[in-house]
Amino acid sequence: MKALASASDLIALRRQALELFRGGVSASDPEKAVSEALAERRQMIEGARRVILIAFGKAACPMVQGALPFLGRKLHAACAVTNTENMVQLDDRVMVMAGGHPLPDENSLQAAYVIEQLAGSVRPGDLLLVLVSGGGSALVCAPPPGIALADKVALNDALIRSGAGICEINTVRQVFSRLKGGRLAGLARQAKVLSLILSDVPGDDVSTIASGPTARPRAGDAGAILEKYGLIDALSATMRKHLQSAARKPQTNAAHSSFVENVVIGGNGISLKNVMECAGSLFPAVVKANDWLCGDVADAASALHKIALTAAREDGPVAIVAGGEPTVRVNGSGRGGRNQELALRFAVLEESARIGRPWVFLSGATDGRDGPTDAAGGIVDAGSTEWMRQFGCDPGAHLANNDSYPALAASGDLLLTGGTGTNVADLQILLMR
Repeated sequence: MKALASASDLIALRRQALELFRGGVSASDPEKAVSEALAERRQMIEGARRVILIAFGKAACPMVQGALPFLGRKLHAACAVTNTENMVQLDDRVMVMAGGHPLPDENSLQAAYVIEQLAGSVRPGDLLLVLVSGGGSALVCAPPPGIALADKVALNDALIRSGAGICEINTVRQVFSRLKGGRLAGLARQAKVLSLILSDVPGDDVSTIASGPTARPRAGDAGAILEKYGLIDALSATMRKHLQSAARKPQTNAAHSSFVENVVIGGNGISLKNVMECAGSLFPAVVKANDWLCGDVADAASALHKIALTAAREDGPVAIVAGGEPTVRVNGSGRGGRNQELALRFAVLEESARIGRPWVFLSGATDGRDGPTDAAGGIVDAGSTEWMRQFGCDPGAHLANNDSYPALAASGDLLLTGGTGTNVADLQILLMR
């Protein structure tokens, strides 16, 4: 229980876990990453006739802030598209817009139209500078002719709830877009395209981040992915026709061109390294559980709990860290994202196999938003499920309904950070004394 002799240990462990998480988020500073990348490419900017700047994703505004000092009078036009919470006032030359997230909306359509107009205005001798971060797939929505926004929203919602991985989701998204899968680069008319990318996906695959607007399209069969998750029948007739047409006509992609340079400037690995280094100053043993935590959230929780049980047999305090993005197959109607469900599942596993030491487990989204909620994730300990039951919550029932948010709220275990201005997937931190 939280109120017993280990209370002081739990308080200290919770504070340390929060500090480590915040440090990991700060390590992937979008503004600093863009500044460092452009400092190495001053000649490219100086040699351009004009610079057209397009930024989209949850880190769009700080990324633009990092770019503006390098552009000066070269900047001809600029647009930044982000989610409402991360909007900030920028230079008067920059149009700042909000799109919908996690599902696209009418604002996402308008943002896509503005971006298309800007990219289409680029001429030989210009530089199209594109700043990409996670979340861009929903924030900017450009369906092909004949496909309605409602169809795109329904498909995105179904994909997110299906348990599909982000690479699979974005392989499908690329098919139903005028900008994704390298098509944005194709609008640049053989002008130079420099894309600086903040990664929130495994392996920093530029064709997956924000669905690869300036990269080669992902190799993969969108139809097979939709079949795998039972989503073919959910497509409208227009979308099925477009899918069949796309399969017959492989895209000729300008992102293959030597005019396009894609540069990953930050990602989950940088944040995870920071967490490990900082944890090393606090704990004599630090265990890296995964290079990229993925797969079903129930399997991820079980794997992390087994690692904790093994580590608990050794002497001394230990920190176990991981990063990545597990998936949730949504069968219920509740509230909560993958990090909240991972934290709750970990707490439930503790009831059947006790770690036997004071411990705290945190799972959080680095952008501060886990699923369709205002929480970044959850932070639990051995007493969490008991507190939930005292407040009338059955943890098992909440998991069955994908309803982790109210259970964690009842026990005081929601991780609430607000928008962070970055997005490099998730971090998991397990600390034990």
